[in-house]
Amino acid sequence: MKVYNRKGAEDLRAGIAMERGMKMVDDFLQMLDQWHAAPEVWDNELERQIAAMNYDILRNPRKLDWGPRGTRFFSPSGVDSCRRELYMKMIGAERDRREIQPHQGRWTRLGTLFGDMLQKDLLFIEKHYERVVGEPPPFTVEREEVNGRRYPKWERFAEKIKRIDHRGHEIAIKGQPDGILRYKDGTRVGIEIKSKQTTPARTGQYSMRGPEESHAKQVVAYSILYGVDDYLIVYGNLAKKSWNMSDEDYEKYPDIRAFHVHISESDREALLDDLADVMEAVKSKTPPPLDLARWAFNNYKTACAKSLTDAELREIKSKVKRVQRSGVGARMKRSYMEALNEIEAIREG
Repeated sequence: MKVYNRKGAEDLRAGIAMERGMKMVDDFLQMLDQWHAAPEVWDNELERQIAAMNYDILRNPRKLDWGPRGTRFFSPSGVDSCRRELYMKMIGAERDRREIQPHQGRWTRLGTLFGDMLQKDLLFIEKHYERVVGEPPPFTVEREEVNGRRYPKWERFAEKIKRIDHRGHEIAIKGQPDGILRYKDGTRVGIEIKSKQTTPARTGQYSMRGPEESHAKQVVAYSILYGVDDYLIVYGNLAKKSWNMSDEDYEKYPDIRAFHVHISESDREALLDDLADVMEAVKSKTPPPLDLARWAFNNYKTACAKSLTDAELREIKSKVKRVQRSGVGARMKRSYMEALNEIEAIREG
C-alpha cells in the first residue's frame, strides 16, 4: 500500500480512501477494456427485456412529489451554474429559446447515445462477463423497484425529488442518475457519464488530470439525492486517434478515462450552503452578481442581461477591460468580450 503524506489518523484515512478509489477506477476501466476487446455478445432475450423496461417506464412513469404548483427545483447538472442564472430560474424567469448550430445538436445527441451504450453494456456485463472473461465482473447494477417491478437504478427508473431544510430554506433537488452500481466489496458506487468529442488528446494523460469542477459538484448533488458517498466520473472520447493504435498511443491517448470522487458530509454541507445563498437572494430580492466565466452555457441570458442595473453593467465593462489587460489566455479574453457584446446586444433589443 502506498503512503500519501500521512501525518496523522486523518491523513491515514485519506490515504486509504485514495488507494481504494484508485483501485475502483482501475477495476472499472479494465472491466470495460476487457469487455469491449472481446467479440460482441448477442442476447435477444436481454435486448427484449431492456426494450420492455424502457416501454414500461414510459407508459407508467414514477410518481414524484412535485409539491405546490410553481415549485422550482435545482438540478444536479446546474448546481455549479452562474448564481445569477440560478436566481432567475428560482424566481420563474423565462428560459431562453435559442437556436443552436446543427453540429451542436448532433454533438449533444451523440453524448446521450454514449451514455445509453455504457448503460446497456453494464447490463450485458452483469449477465455475460464471467463467461466471456473468466471471472466475475467487479461492478454490478443496483436495482430500483418501481410500480412493483425491478429496474436498473438509473435514468427515469430512479428519478427522484428530495427536499432539504437548510439554513431556514427548503431546497428542492430533482434529478436522475446515470447509474448506481455495486462494487465487488459491496460498496454502492455512483457513475456519472460524460463525453468529449473535439480531439483524441482531450482525454489524454497530459490534458486531463482530474474531473472537471462542475462535474465534481454535480455528483455531490447526486450524493444528496441517493445517499452515495463514492462516485466514478467517466469520460468517453468519441474522437479517436486512429483505427489501429500502438499500446504506447493507447496509454497516452485513452478514449475512456475515469476518476473517483469520495463525497464527505462537509462537501454536501458546502453545496447546500451555496444553494441556500441563492434562496436567500430570492427571499431578499437581491440578484447575485453575473458570472461571465459561465456565460456561454447560461440558459437565462436574456433575463440576466435585462435584469442588470446600470451600475452592474459598468462593473462588468470594467472587469472585461481588466481581463483584456491581464496576462490570462486569449481564449478567456475572447469569451469575456463575447459575453459583454452579447449582453449589450440583448439589452439593446
